[in-house]
Amino acid sequence: MAAPASDAKLIDSFARARILVLGDVMLDRYVYGTVERMSPEAPVQVLRIERDQVMAGGAGNVARNIAALKAKVTLVGIAGADAAADDLRQAVAEHGNVVADLVVDPARRTTEKIRFVSGRYQLLRADSETTGPVTPETADKILARFRAHLEDTDVVVLSDYGKGVLDDRVLAPAIAAAAEAGKIILADPKYGDYARYRGAHVLTPNRREMAHAAGMACDTDEAAVAAARLVIARDRLDAILVTRGSQGMTLVQKGRKAPVHLRAEAREVFDVSGAGDTVVAALAVALARGAELAEAARLANIAAGIVVGKTGTAVVHPPELIAALRAEAVHSTDAKIAPLEVAKDRVAAWRARGDVIGFTNGCFDLIHPGHVSLLAQARAACDRLIVGLNSDASVRRLKGAARPVQNETARAVVLASLAAVDLVIVFDDDTPIPLIETLRPDVLVKGADYAVDQVVGADIVRAYGGKVLLAELSPGHSTSRTIAKLTG
Repeated sequence: MAAPASDAKLIDSFARARILVLGDVMLDRYVYGTVERMSPEAPVQVLRIERDQVMAGGAGNVARNIAALKAKVTLVGIAGADAAADDLRQAVAEHGNVVADLVVDPARRTTEKIRFVSGRYQLLRADSETTGPVTPETADKILARFRAHLEDTDVVVLSDYGKGVLDDRVLAPAIAAAAEAGKIILADPKYGDYARYRGAHVLTPNRREMAHAAGMACDTDEAAVAAARLVIARDRLDAILVTRGSQGMTLVQKGRKAPVHLRAEAREVFDVSGAGDTVVAALAVALARGAELAEAARLANIAAGIVVGKTGTAVVHPPELIAALRAEAVHSTDAKIAPLEVAKDRVAAWRARGDVIGFTNGCFDLIHPGHVSLLAQARAACDRLIVGLNSDASVRRLKGAARPVQNETARAVVLASLAAVDLVIVFDDDTPIPLIETLRPDVLVKGADYAVDQVVGADIVRAYGGKVLLAELSPGHSTSRTIAKLTG
């Protein structure tokens, strides 16, 4: 079952959106390792470092999220003349649809947040940064870069992390320039005077920021509406979308429009890091493609529900939005069916929880008891089972023009309906080696009619310490035999 046609059409158009992000750009560095002992020097844990990962953070994470939704994005901000700035530019360059136009200020440090992580727990965060207002000369350079990109922009996002870029020298002139150019303006504010953002069309504070700005609690639907209405009236704003964590979101607009409450969409919350940036990104891209504010907020809420189910500062891809909308509409099992780019994030979240990842593959043309037995044995050997499913074209190359009997969509839906299967990925290659190399399963499963050395990908899995399981076959069952009986 497809997602609602209007939603799918809107999401398909995201690649034509053009977003300009101005704000506090940071470098997020994650250092991963294991803790097995305490230090003899002090009462602290010893982290044995295994790997690290860098990505753009702050306003850069908003840009990452916009890029993941396939829109074109230009990022304007400040970097220092330091090694962190080099890493930041390299991280941004990994996204082909992001243009980073960063003003270099040698007097400032590039904001860098280093997180030390063991398993699913963050042990320590170390920040290196310069805060405080930018100099008049730097402010002029930022505004010049910002204005230069306005013409080729649909929506402007002001991402304020309180590091000094969006001080009064920059914020008010930027809003004025964007308004004069007729652009939609979103502002993700920090604590402080929200009158500073007057002229922006939508503000997206979280619950704590909203409570601080209003000077009142924001812990119920009614309180969220009252706080937003107070600030809208006091500071002469147009609309506020309050992100409220597990309580979802509340959209309040000036005038007599009824507030909109959007319930949290997350099925399983793993990490809320960066969820606010995902909301801003999805809201901006949807508005850029002509969505009404309430419709854009609904998509942003769904995107937030997806991203908090992932590990670390993650992003959301259009196929995930479509799958979530489909699942929302029909509560279908095909939410388990995902392309590889989406599967990577899901597997990363499972692995971060310590789950053992299993993988098997095949055509699965007509599901029979032999298939069910193999899948059950595979699932018993792992916590999460991924099935690589040959596409129709791949099956024809392997089995001949008369196959498959069922198309890839039908085969994927049947597999996804089985409790033993956690994820189905349709692949077009003749072998699943690209999937195995990307997902790096802990257990690779095939039927016992193969020897271990004959299993495609066995050498790859065993090389990094995984294992290969040969499942016992259920005699008397095969797709070819079933087809032969049907055709006489």
